[in-house]
Amino acid sequence: MTMSAGHLIVQTLEAHGVQRIYAVPGESYLDVLDGLHDSKIHTVVTRHEGGAGFMALAEGRLSTVPGIAMVTRGPGAANAMIAIHTAWQDATAMVLFVGLIPLADRGRDSFQEFSLEGWFSTTAKGVYVLDDEHQAGDVVARALRLASTGRPGPVVVGLPEDVLIRLTDSPVPDLLPLPDAAPSAAGLEKLSTMLGAARRPAIIVGGDGWDAATAQELADFAAAAHVPVLADWRAYDAIDHDSPAYAGWLGYGRAERTVAALNDADLLVFVGCTRSDVLSEGYKAALNTPTILVSNDAELVGHAGRIDAHLGVRPAELVAALPAGESLRGTRGPEWMARLRTEQLAFTMPGADGGTGVDLGLAFEALEAALDADRIITYGAGNATLWGHRYLSHHGPKSLVGPRNGAMGLSVPAAVAASIMHPGRHVVAICGDGDFFMNAQELAVSFAHGGTPLIIVADNGIFGTIVDHQRRHYPQRPSGTSMENPNFAQWIESFGGHGEFVETTADFAPALERALASGLPAVLHLLTDPTTMGPGTVAHRAEANA
Repeated sequence: MTMSAGHLIVQTLEAHGVQRIYAVPGESYLDVLDGLHDSKIHTVVTRHEGGAGFMALAEGRLSTVPGIAMVTRGPGAANAMIAIHTAWQDATAMVLFVGLIPLADRGRDSFQEFSLEGWFSTTAKGVYVLDDEHQAGDVVARALRLASTGRPGPVVVGLPEDVLIRLTDSPVPDLLPLPDAAPSAAGLEKLSTMLGAARRPAIIVGGDGWDAATAQELADFAAAAHVPVLADWRAYDAIDHDSPAYAGWLGYGRAERTVAALNDADLLVFVGCTRSDVLSEGYKAALNTPTILVSNDAELVGHAGRIDAHLGVRPAELVAALPAGESLRGTRGPEWMARLRTEQLAFTMPGADGGTGVDLGLAFEALEAALDADRIITYGAGNATLWGHRYLSHHGPKSLVGPRNGAMGLSVPAAVAASIMHPGRHVVAICGDGDFFMNAQELAVSFAHGGTPLIIVADNGIFGTIVDHQRRHYPQRPSGTSMENPNFAQWIESFGGHGEFVETTADFAPALERALASGLPAVLHLLTDPTTMGPGTVAHRAEANA
Protein backbone atom coordinates (compact mmCIF):
# COMPACT_ATOMS: atom_id res chain seq x y z
CA MET A 1 0.00 0.00 0.00
CA THR A 2 1.45 3.34 -1.04
CA MET A 3 1.37 6.17 1.49
CA SER A 4 3.44 9.16 2.55
CA ALA A 5 6.27 8.76 5.03
CA GLY A 6 4.34 10.93 7.46
CA HIS A 7 1.32 8.68 7.34
CA LEU A 8 3.54 5.59 7.72
CA ILE A 9 4.95 7.11 10.93
CA VAL A 10 1.44 7.45 12.34
CA GLN A 11 0.45 3.91 11.38
CA THR A 12 3.64 2.57 12.97
CA LEU A 13 2.86 4.37 16.21
CA GLU A 14 -0.64 2.89 16.15
CA ALA A 15 0.70 -0.62 15.56
CA HIS A 16 3.05 -0.25 18.52
CA GLY A 17 0.29 0.56 20.98
CA VAL A 18 0.64 4.35 21.21
CA GLN A 19 -2.67 5.81 22.40
CA ARG A 20 -1.78 9.49 22.77
CA ILE A 21 0.71 11.98 21.46
CA TYR A 22 1.39 15.41 22.99
CA ALA A 23 2.17 18.09 20.47
CA VAL A 24 2.74 21.71 19.65
CA PRO A 25 1.97 21.82 15.91
CA GLY A 26 4.47 23.07 13.36
CA GLU A 27 4.55 23.51 9.60
CA SER A 28 7.59 21.24 9.43
CA TYR A 29 5.59 18.08 10.18
CA LEU A 30 2.21 18.85 8.64
CA ASP A 31 2.04 15.45 6.92
CA VAL A 32 2.27 13.67 10.27
CA LEU A 33 -0.53 15.87 11.60
CA ASP A 34 -2.55 14.98 8.50
CA GLY A 35 -2.01 11.30 9.23
CA LEU A 36 -3.23 11.82 12.77
CA HIS A 37 -6.48 13.31 11.43
CA ASP A 38 -7.89 9.85 10.68
CA SER A 39 -5.96 7.98 13.37
CA LYS A 40 -7.28 6.37 16.53
CA ILE A 41 -4.35 8.01 18.34
CA HIS A 42 -5.57 10.83 20.58
CA THR A 43 -3.71 14.04 19.71
CA VAL A 44 -3.32 16.28 22.75
CA VAL A 45 -2.41 19.79 21.64
CA THR A 46 -0.41 21.53 24.37
CA ARG A 47 0.44 25.19 24.93
CA HIS A 48 4.23 24.90 25.20
CA GLU A 49 6.80 22.38 24.02
CA GLY A 50 8.13 21.93 27.56
CA GLY A 51 4.60 21.01 28.63
CA ALA A 52 4.28 18.56 25.74
CA GLY A 53 7.55 16.92 26.71
CA PHE A 54 6.60 16.64 30.38
CA MET A 55 3.21 15.16 29.46
CA ALA A 56 4.96 12.58 27.28
CA LEU A 57 7.31 11.79 30.17
CA ALA A 58 4.29 11.25 32.44
CA GLU A 59 2.75 8.96 29.82
CA GLY A 60 5.96 6.93 29.70
CA ARG A 61 6.04 6.73 33.51
CA LEU A 62 2.40 5.72 33.91
CA SER A 63 1.93 3.34 30.96
CA THR A 64 3.70 0.42 29.29
CA VAL A 65 4.78 2.24 26.11
CA PRO A 66 7.10 5.23 25.67
CA GLY A 67 5.46 8.64 25.85
CA ILE A 68 5.37 10.52 22.54
CA ALA A 69 5.89 14.26 22.03
CA MET A 70 5.98 16.16 18.73
CA VAL A 71 7.44 19.64 18.24
CA THR A 72 8.88 21.72 15.45
CA ARG A 73 12.38 22.90 14.47
CA GLY A 74 14.80 25.06 16.46
CA PRO A 75 12.67 27.02 18.96
CA GLY A 76 10.30 24.11 19.55
CA ALA A 77 13.13 21.67 20.07
CA ALA A 78 14.84 24.09 22.44
CA ASN A 79 11.72 24.34 24.58
CA ALA A 80 11.40 20.54 24.70
CA MET A 81 14.99 20.04 25.85
CA ILE A 82 14.06 20.13 29.56
CA ALA A 83 11.87 17.04 29.17
CA ILE A 84 14.63 15.15 27.37
CA HIS A 85 17.12 15.94 30.13
CA THR A 86 14.58 14.87 32.75
CA ALA A 87 13.73 11.62 30.93
CA TRP A 88 17.44 10.82 30.62
CA GLN A 89 18.28 11.38 34.29
CA ASP A 90 15.02 9.79 35.43
CA ALA A 91 15.47 6.77 33.11
CA THR A 92 11.97 7.16 31.64
CA ALA A 93 11.03 5.97 28.15
CA MET A 94 9.85 8.64 25.72
CA VAL A 95 10.32 9.58 22.07
CA LEU A 96 10.50 13.18 20.87
CA PHE A 97 9.72 13.80 17.19
CA VAL A 98 11.11 17.08 15.86
CA GLY A 99 10.09 18.55 12.52
CA LEU A 100 13.12 19.74 10.54
CA ILE A 101 13.89 21.98 7.60
CA PRO A 102 13.93 20.43 4.08
CA LEU A 103 17.03 18.44 3.16
CA ALA A 104 17.95 20.91 0.39
CA ASP A 105 18.13 23.78 2.91
CA ARG A 106 20.62 22.16 5.26
CA GLY A 107 23.85 23.90 6.08
CA ARG A 108 22.66 27.34 4.96
CA ASP A 109 21.54 28.71 8.34
CA SER A 110 18.00 28.57 7.04
CA PHE A 111 14.99 29.57 9.10
CA GLN A 112 15.05 27.73 12.47
CA GLU A 113 17.87 25.43 11.40
CA PHE A 114 19.88 23.70 14.13
CA SER A 115 21.86 20.52 14.68
CA LEU A 116 19.61 17.82 16.13
CA GLU A 117 22.58 15.59 16.93
CA GLY A 118 24.57 18.47 18.37
CA TRP A 119 21.80 19.46 20.74
CA PHE A 120 20.56 16.08 21.93
CA SER A 121 23.32 13.49 21.48
CA THR A 122 24.68 13.89 25.03
CA THR A 123 21.31 13.64 26.79
CA ALA A 124 19.37 11.05 24.78
CA LYS A 125 19.79 7.33 24.21
CA GLY A 126 19.70 7.85 20.46
CA VAL A 127 19.21 10.56 17.84
CA TYR A 128 17.89 9.61 14.39
CA VAL A 129 17.18 11.78 11.35
CA LEU A 130 14.79 10.39 8.73
CA ASP A 131 16.61 10.99 5.45
CA ASP A 132 14.96 8.11 3.57
CA GLU A 133 11.16 7.94 3.30
CA HIS A 134 11.30 4.16 2.88
CA GLN A 135 12.83 3.86 6.37
CA ALA A 136 10.10 5.87 8.13
CA GLY A 137 8.42 2.90 9.80
CA ASP A 138 11.65 1.16 10.71
CA VAL A 139 13.12 4.30 12.30
CA VAL A 140 10.02 4.78 14.46
CA ALA A 141 9.99 1.11 15.53
CA ARG A 142 13.71 1.26 16.36
CA ALA A 143 13.24 4.45 18.40
CA LEU A 144 10.38 2.97 20.43
CA ARG A 145 12.36 -0.17 21.16
CA LEU A 146 15.54 1.69 22.10
CA ALA A 147 13.59 3.94 24.50
CA SER A 148 12.28 0.86 26.34
CA THR A 149 15.22 -1.55 26.43
CA GLY A 150 18.07 -1.63 28.92
CA ARG A 151 18.04 1.52 30.98
CA PRO A 152 14.93 3.33 29.64
CA GLY A 153 15.33 6.85 28.36
CA PRO A 154 14.52 9.39 25.66
CA VAL A 155 15.09 8.98 21.94
CA VAL A 156 14.89 11.90 19.48
CA VAL A 157 13.77 11.52 15.86
CA GLY A 158 14.19 14.32 13.30
CA LEU A 159 11.63 14.62 10.51
CA PRO A 160 12.67 16.76 7.50
CA GLU A 161 9.47 18.20 6.08
CA ASP A 162 10.18 17.28 2.46
CA VAL A 163 10.93 13.63 3.34
CA LEU A 164 7.59 13.32 5.13
CA ILE A 165 5.53 13.97 1.98
CA ARG A 166 7.42 11.48 -0.19
CA LEU A 167 5.57 8.27 -1.06
CA THR A 168 6.68 4.80 -0.04
CA ASP A 169 5.47 1.22 -0.41
CA SER A 170 7.26 0.12 2.77
CA PRO A 171 4.95 -1.81 5.12
CA VAL A 172 4.17 -0.98 8.70
CA PRO A 173 6.90 -2.85 10.61
CA ASP A 174 6.03 -5.59 13.05
CA LEU A 175 6.25 -4.92 16.76
CA LEU A 176 9.81 -5.58 17.88
CA PRO A 177 9.78 -7.67 21.08
CA LEU A 178 11.84 -6.69 24.07
CA PRO A 179 14.65 -9.10 24.95
CA ASP A 180 13.60 -12.08 27.05
CA ALA A 181 15.84 -12.82 30.02
CA ALA A 182 16.08 -14.61 33.33
CA PRO A 183 18.69 -14.37 36.08
CA SER A 184 21.54 -16.83 35.66
CA ALA A 185 21.68 -19.78 38.03
CA ALA A 186 25.00 -18.52 39.35
CA GLY A 187 23.68 -15.01 39.94
CA LEU A 188 20.54 -16.26 41.65
CA GLU A 189 22.58 -18.61 43.82
CA LYS A 190 24.87 -15.77 44.90
CA LEU A 191 21.91 -13.57 45.77
CA SER A 192 20.30 -16.40 47.75
CA THR A 193 23.52 -17.24 49.60
CA MET A 194 24.33 -13.64 50.52
CA LEU A 195 20.76 -12.81 51.50
CA GLY A 196 20.49 -15.94 53.62
CA ALA A 197 23.70 -15.12 55.48
CA ALA A 198 23.03 -11.39 56.03
CA ARG A 199 21.93 -10.14 59.44
CA ARG A 200 20.81 -6.66 58.36
CA PRO A 201 20.05 -6.75 54.62
CA ALA A 202 17.96 -4.18 52.77
CA ILE A 203 16.28 -4.22 49.37
CA ILE A 204 16.21 -0.90 47.55
CA VAL A 205 13.61 -0.51 44.79
CA GLY A 206 13.36 2.13 42.08
CA GLY A 207 12.99 2.90 38.42
CA ASP A 208 9.95 2.69 36.16
CA GLY A 209 9.89 -1.02 35.32
CA TRP A 210 7.22 -2.13 37.79
CA ASP A 211 3.75 -3.59 37.52
CA ALA A 212 1.27 -4.31 40.29
CA ALA A 213 1.91 -8.05 40.45
CA THR A 214 5.71 -7.68 40.53
CA ALA A 215 5.56 -5.04 43.25
CA GLN A 216 3.24 -7.11 45.41
CA GLU A 217 5.26 -10.31 44.98
CA LEU A 218 8.52 -8.59 45.90
CA ALA A 219 6.91 -6.98 48.95
CA ASP A 220 5.57 -10.37 50.05
CA PHE A 221 8.98 -11.97 49.49
CA ALA A 222 10.72 -9.27 51.51
CA ALA A 223 8.26 -9.53 54.40
CA ALA A 224 8.62 -13.31 54.50
CA ALA A 225 12.43 -13.06 54.35
CA HIS A 226 12.50 -10.37 57.09
CA VAL A 227 14.16 -7.84 54.73
CA PRO A 228 13.15 -4.16 54.91
CA VAL A 229 12.50 -2.38 51.61
CA LEU A 230 13.71 1.17 51.03
CA ALA A 231 12.83 3.12 47.90
CA ASP A 232 14.81 5.41 45.65
CA TRP A 233 13.99 9.12 45.45
CA ARG A 234 10.59 9.71 43.84
CA ALA A 235 10.29 6.03 42.94
CA TYR A 236 8.60 4.85 46.12
CA ASP A 237 5.41 3.76 44.35
CA ALA A 238 7.32 0.56 43.53
CA ILE A 239 6.05 -0.88 46.83
CA ASP A 240 2.75 -0.63 48.67
CA HIS A 241 3.26 1.70 51.61
CA ASP A 242 1.07 -0.58 53.73
CA SER A 243 3.54 -3.45 53.34
CA PRO A 244 5.16 -4.51 56.63
CA ALA A 245 8.47 -4.47 54.75
CA TYR A 246 8.29 -0.83 53.56
CA ALA A 247 10.74 1.30 55.53
CA GLY A 248 10.75 4.64 53.70
CA TRP A 249 12.62 6.38 50.93
CA LEU A 250 16.13 7.66 50.37
CA GLY A 251 16.99 11.06 48.98
CA TYR A 252 15.69 14.55 49.65
CA GLY A 253 13.33 14.95 52.58
CA ARG A 254 14.06 11.43 53.85
CA ALA A 255 14.22 10.52 57.51
CA GLU A 256 17.68 10.59 59.07
CA ARG A 257 17.22 6.99 60.16
CA THR A 258 16.86 5.75 56.54
CA VAL A 259 20.42 6.89 55.90
CA ALA A 260 21.47 5.27 59.16
CA ALA A 261 19.79 2.04 58.00
CA LEU A 262 21.60 2.26 54.67
CA ASN A 263 24.93 2.59 56.46
CA ASP A 264 24.09 -0.09 59.04
CA ALA A 265 23.02 -2.68 56.46
CA ASP A 266 25.41 -5.57 55.82
CA LEU A 267 23.93 -6.30 52.35
CA LEU A 268 22.19 -4.05 49.82
CA VAL A 269 20.11 -5.47 46.96
CA PHE A 270 19.17 -2.81 44.40
CA VAL A 271 16.21 -3.78 42.22
CA GLY A 272 15.52 -1.54 39.23
CA CYS A 273 17.86 1.23 40.38
CA THR A 274 21.48 1.87 41.33
CA ARG A 275 23.40 3.53 44.16
CA SER A 276 23.21 6.95 42.55
CA ASP A 277 24.00 10.50 43.67
CA VAL A 278 20.83 11.48 45.54
CA LEU A 279 20.18 8.03 47.01
CA SER A 280 23.73 7.81 48.39
CA GLU A 281 23.80 11.29 49.93
CA GLY A 282 26.15 12.65 47.28
CA TYR A 283 28.20 9.44 46.85
CA LYS A 284 28.90 9.20 50.59
CA ALA A 285 26.57 6.59 52.08
CA ALA A 286 27.23 2.83 52.08
CA LEU A 287 29.62 2.86 49.12
CA ASN A 288 31.53 -0.19 50.34
CA THR A 289 28.62 -2.27 51.62
CA PRO A 290 28.28 -5.70 49.93
CA THR A 291 26.01 -5.00 46.98
CA ILE A 292 23.91 -6.95 44.50
CA LEU A 293 22.47 -5.06 41.54
CA VAL A 294 19.38 -6.21 39.65
CA SER A 295 19.27 -4.07 36.54
CA ASN A 296 19.14 -4.74 32.80
CA ASP A 297 21.35 -1.73 32.20
CA ALA A 298 24.67 -3.31 31.21
CA GLU A 299 26.50 -0.02 31.75
CA LEU A 300 24.95 0.69 35.18
CA VAL A 301 24.74 4.41 34.43
CA GLY A 302 25.04 6.48 37.59
CA HIS A 303 26.07 3.66 39.91
CA ALA A 304 28.74 4.37 42.51
CA GLY A 305 30.61 2.04 44.82
CA ARG A 306 30.91 -1.68 45.33
CA ILE A 307 29.38 -4.43 43.18
CA ASP A 308 29.45 -8.08 44.27
CA ALA A 309 27.00 -9.39 41.70
CA HIS A 310 25.03 -7.96 38.78
CA LEU A 311 21.87 -9.73 37.62
CA GLY A 312 21.04 -8.20 34.24
CA VAL A 313 17.27 -8.55 34.39
CA ARG A 314 14.16 -6.48 34.99
CA PRO A 315 12.30 -6.59 38.34
CA ALA A 316 9.60 -8.94 37.01
CA GLU A 317 12.21 -11.41 35.79
CA LEU A 318 13.92 -11.44 39.17
CA VAL A 319 10.70 -11.87 41.11
CA ALA A 320 9.62 -14.77 38.91
CA ALA A 321 12.84 -16.62 39.78
CA LEU A 322 13.02 -15.93 43.53
CA PRO A 323 12.60 -18.81 45.97
CA ALA A 324 10.19 -18.55 48.89
CA GLY A 325 11.16 -15.73 51.21
CA GLU A 326 11.13 -17.98 54.27
CA SER A 327 13.94 -20.06 52.77
CA LEU A 328 16.29 -17.06 52.77
CA ARG A 329 15.84 -15.91 56.36
CA GLY A 330 18.80 -17.88 57.64
CA THR A 331 19.04 -17.12 61.35
CA ARG A 332 17.68 -13.60 60.83
CA GLY A 333 14.70 -12.66 62.98
CA PRO A 334 12.08 -10.00 62.23
CA GLU A 335 13.54 -7.38 64.59
CA TRP A 336 15.59 -5.42 62.00
CA MET A 337 12.69 -5.10 59.54
CA ALA A 338 10.13 -4.45 62.28
CA ARG A 339 12.18 -1.65 63.85
CA LEU A 340 12.60 0.18 60.54
CA ARG A 341 8.90 -0.24 59.77
CA THR A 342 7.92 1.18 63.15
CA GLU A 343 10.22 4.14 62.64
CA GLN A 344 8.76 4.75 59.18
CA LEU A 345 5.21 4.81 60.54
CA ALA A 346 6.28 7.31 63.19
CA PHE A 347 8.00 9.48 60.57
CA THR A 348 4.87 9.68 58.41
CA MET A 349 2.56 10.55 61.29
CA PRO A 350 1.38 14.10 60.50
CA GLY A 351 1.90 16.89 62.96
CA ALA A 352 1.53 20.62 63.16
CA ASP A 353 4.29 22.78 61.68
CA GLY A 354 3.12 25.99 63.31
CA GLY A 355 3.53 29.38 61.71
CA THR A 356 1.06 31.56 59.85
CA GLY A 357 -1.33 30.71 57.06
CA VAL A 358 -2.09 27.09 56.16
CA ASP A 359 -0.23 24.51 58.25
CA LEU A 360 0.85 22.00 55.60
CA GLY A 361 1.50 19.24 58.11
CA LEU A 362 -2.19 19.28 59.08
CA ALA A 363 -3.43 20.03 55.56
CA PHE A 364 -1.69 16.98 54.11
CA GLU A 365 -3.20 14.82 56.83
CA ALA A 366 -6.61 15.87 55.50
CA LEU A 367 -5.48 15.34 51.91
CA GLU A 368 -4.27 11.79 52.62
CA ALA A 369 -7.63 10.93 54.18
CA ALA A 370 -9.69 12.42 51.34
CA LEU A 371 -8.01 10.72 48.36
CA ASP A 372 -8.91 7.33 46.94
CA ALA A 373 -6.32 4.58 47.40
CA ASP A 374 -5.52 4.53 43.67
CA ARG A 375 -4.66 8.23 43.60
CA ILE A 376 -1.96 9.49 41.21
CA ILE A 377 0.34 12.13 42.65
CA THR A 378 2.54 14.37 40.51
CA TYR A 379 5.25 16.66 41.76
CA GLY A 380 7.29 19.57 40.63
CA ALA A 381 10.53 20.52 42.33
CA GLY A 382 11.10 22.40 45.56
CA ASN A 383 10.56 22.20 49.29
CA ALA A 384 6.77 22.34 48.94
CA THR A 385 6.79 18.78 47.61
CA LEU A 386 8.37 17.35 50.77
CA TRP A 387 5.10 17.36 52.68
CA GLY A 388 3.59 15.16 49.98
CA HIS A 389 6.52 12.76 49.97
CA ARG A 390 6.25 12.33 53.72
CA TYR A 391 2.51 12.24 54.29
CA LEU A 392 0.89 10.90 51.09
CA SER A 393 0.91 7.15 50.57
CA HIS A 394 1.06 4.98 47.45
CA HIS A 395 -0.40 1.52 47.01
CA GLY A 396 0.95 0.38 43.68
CA PRO A 397 3.25 1.24 40.77
CA LYS A 398 2.52 3.88 38.17
CA SER A 399 0.94 6.21 40.71
CA LEU A 400 3.76 8.76 41.05
CA VAL A 401 5.33 11.18 38.59
CA GLY A 402 8.01 13.51 39.85
CA PRO A 403 11.27 14.84 38.38
CA ARG A 404 14.10 12.81 39.86
CA ASN A 405 16.47 15.32 38.30
CA GLY A 406 14.79 18.21 40.13
CA ALA A 407 13.32 19.92 37.06
CA MET A 408 10.77 22.59 37.91
CA GLY A 409 7.53 22.87 35.98
CA LEU A 410 6.65 19.17 35.69
CA SER A 411 3.80 18.95 38.22
CA VAL A 412 1.00 20.58 36.22
CA PRO A 413 1.55 19.01 32.77
CA ALA A 414 2.13 15.61 34.37
CA ALA A 415 -1.15 15.92 36.26
CA VAL A 416 -2.98 16.99 33.11
CA ALA A 417 -1.64 13.98 31.21
CA ALA A 418 -2.41 11.60 34.09
CA SER A 419 -5.97 12.85 34.35
CA ILE A 420 -6.53 12.44 30.60
CA MET A 421 -5.07 8.93 30.78
CA HIS A 422 -7.07 7.89 33.86
CA PRO A 423 -10.44 9.65 33.98
CA GLY A 424 -12.26 9.03 37.22
CA ARG A 425 -9.14 8.63 39.36
CA HIS A 426 -7.97 11.27 41.79
CA VAL A 427 -4.99 13.03 40.20
CA VAL A 428 -3.28 15.62 42.37
CA ALA A 429 -0.29 17.83 41.61
CA ILE A 430 1.78 19.06 44.56
CA CYS A 431 3.80 22.17 43.80
CA GLY A 432 5.11 25.44 45.11
CA ASP A 433 4.20 28.82 43.70
CA GLY A 434 7.43 28.99 41.68
CA ASP A 435 6.93 25.56 40.15
CA PHE A 436 3.22 26.07 39.42
CA PHE A 437 3.52 29.07 37.14
CA MET A 438 6.32 27.59 35.07
CA ASN A 439 3.79 25.46 33.17
CA ALA A 440 0.41 26.48 34.59
CA GLN A 441 -0.79 27.23 31.05
CA GLU A 442 -1.15 23.49 30.44
CA LEU A 443 -4.25 23.43 32.65
CA ALA A 444 -6.03 24.84 29.61
CA VAL A 445 -5.41 21.47 27.94
CA SER A 446 -7.53 19.76 30.60
CA PHE A 447 -10.63 21.61 29.48
CA ALA A 448 -10.15 20.46 25.89
CA HIS A 449 -9.61 16.80 26.76
CA GLY A 450 -11.75 16.10 29.81
CA GLY A 451 -9.03 16.07 32.46
CA THR A 452 -9.92 17.06 36.01
CA PRO A 453 -6.64 17.36 37.93
CA LEU A 454 -6.44 19.00 41.33
CA ILE A 455 -3.47 21.32 41.79
CA ILE A 456 -2.29 22.09 45.32
CA VAL A 457 -0.15 25.23 45.27
CA ALA A 458 1.79 26.05 48.43
CA ASP A 459 2.47 29.79 48.16
CA ASN A 460 5.18 31.11 50.45
CA GLY A 461 6.31 33.83 48.02
CA ILE A 462 9.84 32.44 47.73
CA PHE A 463 11.88 29.80 45.94
CA GLY A 464 11.95 27.73 49.10
CA THR A 465 14.70 25.24 48.31
CA ILE A 466 17.08 28.01 47.32
CA VAL A 467 16.14 30.10 50.35
CA ASP A 468 16.84 27.09 52.57
CA HIS A 469 20.38 26.92 51.16
CA GLN A 470 20.74 30.69 51.19
CA ARG A 471 19.84 30.97 54.87
CA ARG A 472 22.49 28.42 55.77
CA HIS A 473 25.31 29.65 53.53
CA TYR A 474 24.53 33.39 53.25
CA PRO A 475 22.45 34.17 56.37
CA GLN A 476 20.56 37.45 56.55
CA ARG A 477 21.34 38.18 52.87
CA PRO A 478 18.23 37.25 50.83
CA SER A 479 18.82 37.82 47.14
CA GLY A 480 16.97 36.81 43.99
CA THR A 481 14.59 34.37 45.67
CA SER A 482 11.31 36.24 46.29
CA MET A 483 8.15 36.33 44.16
CA GLU A 484 4.93 38.31 43.91
CA ASN A 485 1.98 36.12 42.95
CA PRO A 486 -1.48 36.75 41.54
CA ASN A 487 -4.52 34.98 42.92
CA PHE A 488 -4.19 31.54 41.30
CA ALA A 489 -7.76 30.63 42.28
CA GLN A 490 -9.17 33.54 40.28
CA TRP A 491 -6.87 32.60 37.42
CA ILE A 492 -8.25 29.06 37.08
CA GLU A 493 -11.80 30.35 37.53
CA SER A 494 -11.27 32.56 34.47
CA PHE A 495 -10.82 29.32 32.48
CA GLY A 496 -14.06 27.91 33.89
CA GLY A 497 -12.38 25.75 36.52
CA HIS A 498 -12.73 25.56 40.28
CA GLY A 499 -10.42 27.72 42.37
CA GLU A 500 -10.17 28.65 46.03
CA PHE A 501 -7.71 30.85 47.88
CA VAL A 502 -7.11 29.24 51.29
CA GLU A 503 -5.59 31.35 54.05
CA THR A 504 -6.12 29.21 57.17
CA THR A 505 -5.71 25.55 58.09
CA ALA A 506 -9.35 25.30 59.16
CA ASP A 507 -10.48 26.32 55.68
CA PHE A 508 -8.43 23.67 53.86
CA ALA A 509 -10.51 20.50 54.37
CA PRO A 510 -13.82 22.10 53.27
CA ALA A 511 -12.11 23.66 50.25
CA LEU A 512 -10.58 20.29 49.36
CA GLU A 513 -13.97 18.59 49.56
CA ARG A 514 -15.50 21.19 47.24
CA ALA A 515 -12.62 20.92 44.77
CA LEU A 516 -12.82 17.12 44.55
CA ALA A 517 -16.60 17.27 44.15
CA SER A 518 -16.52 19.96 41.46
CA GLY A 519 -15.75 17.65 38.53
CA LEU A 520 -13.56 20.43 37.13
CA PRO A 521 -9.86 21.16 36.87
CA ALA A 522 -9.19 22.77 40.23
CA VAL A 523 -6.57 24.85 41.98
CA LEU A 524 -6.29 25.27 45.73
CA HIS A 525 -4.00 28.24 46.36
CA LEU A 526 -2.65 27.87 49.90
CA LEU A 527 -1.04 30.80 51.65
CA THR A 528 1.84 29.40 53.71
CA ASP A 529 4.51 30.67 56.08
CA PRO A 530 7.81 31.44 54.28
CA THR A 531 9.78 30.73 57.47
CA THR A 532 8.63 27.09 57.55
CA MET A 533 10.73 24.90 55.28
CA GLY A 534 9.71 21.42 54.19
CA PRO A 535 9.69 18.51 56.67
CA GLY A 536 13.09 16.87 56.76
CA THR A 537 15.03 20.04 55.93
CA VAL A 538 17.62 21.48 58.28
CA ALA A 539 15.61 24.67 58.74
CA HIS A 540 12.41 22.78 59.55
CA ARG A 541 14.08 20.53 62.08
CA ALA A 542 15.86 23.43 63.77
CA GLU A 543 12.60 25.32 64.22
CA ALA A 544 10.73 22.21 65.42
CA ASN A 545 13.37 21.66 68.11
CA ALA A 546 13.54 25.28 69.19
